[in-house]
Amino acid sequence: MASRYPSFPIVLEAVRECVQDVFDVPGLVDLMRDVQARRIRVVEVETKTPSPFAKSLLFGYVAQFLYEGDSPLAERRAAALALDPVLLGELLGRDEGTALRDLLDPEVVAATETELQRTTEERLARDRDDVADLLRWLGPLTTEAVTERTRPDVRDRVPAWLESLVSDRQVVAVRVAGRDGFALVDDAARLRDALGVSLPMGVPAVFLEPVDDPLGDLLARYARTHGPFDEPAVAAELGLGRAVVHAGLQRLVGAGRLVAGELRPLSLGGGRESVEYADAEVLRVLKRRSLASLRAEVEPVPARDLARFLPAWQGWAPGSAGSTVCCAPSSSSPGWRCRPAVWSRWCCPRGSRAIARRCSTS
Repeated sequence: MASRYPSFPIVLEAVRECVQDVFDVPGLVDLMRDVQARRIRVVEVETKTPSPFAKSLLFGYVAQFLYEGDSPLAERRAAALALDPVLLGELLGRDEGTALRDLLDPEVVAATETELQRTTEERLARDRDDVADLLRWLGPLTTEAVTERTRPDVRDRVPAWLESLVSDRQVVAVRVAGRDGFALVDDAARLRDALGVSLPMGVPAVFLEPVDDPLGDLLARYARTHGPFDEPAVAAELGLGRAVVHAGLQRLVGAGRLVAGELRPLSLGGGRESVEYADAEVLRVLKRRSLASLRAEVEPVPARDLARFLPAWQGWAPGSAGSTVCCAPSSSSPGWRCRPAVWSRWCCPRGSRAIARRCSTS
């Protein structure tokens, strides 16, 4: 963004500070001129230890990669998700979404999809107005799909609500992709122009006016209400050919409304080297929630939890599998005491001197 205003005072000062105060570019230019004029001779020297300048660079490189394999996987994934989207795209490959499927939390993706589809308990429809809002948010739905997104105690009233909405001309009965369903009257022109849906008689003329991009509107709504998806899924949902869907999705990607790449986790049906699409805002939500989940996995635990974990992990807890008893010489741990029953069960038959000698070495 700042590159559009190269002469802005703050930009000029930032550039001057970088190339003069930090990197000393003028000094480098003078040095190169002296080398070119043979006033300075370049000699290769192999030293036993790095120079002060090389030592800082070498230490930074070693510190970054030496213990990289020891860090938890969740911590490494969280660090990658925390990167700037452009930098993350350069790191992962082709674009921002290239390998996000390896970073996004599958549980977060599944939970977010459930929320977007209005199937969570708190988002279920409660009355007639909520049913109309479902059709506005999700687009055309069958009676079964509406019932699935309605509270169990009022599901038997869904057919009556739909008939009432049709009578009031808020909803129209349509057939999309070979399925009979209902759509909000506001979508009449989009469904007609994009999908060739036959509209019933009596639709007000104001809702029949052509819209600028009917197919783009339907594809964008599908993306807003789903997680990462592929072309066959949206083509089957709308009853369109793959070529038509591909062209429409690419147009939305070019406009910045969708993101394309390897987005869907493999455990949720994503395929290696396959291209999925996601709404840009939905993808931001998935990244933000996945980052929060990963940070929660690596955050420090209270000392009480650590104290409960260590004995069980080391086999010291009563009843734990493979529990053992460790003995140490009294000289090294004056406060330790062993019960006679413990000694008789765990000590080897070579006598107390052998036990003391072995404990003193391990």
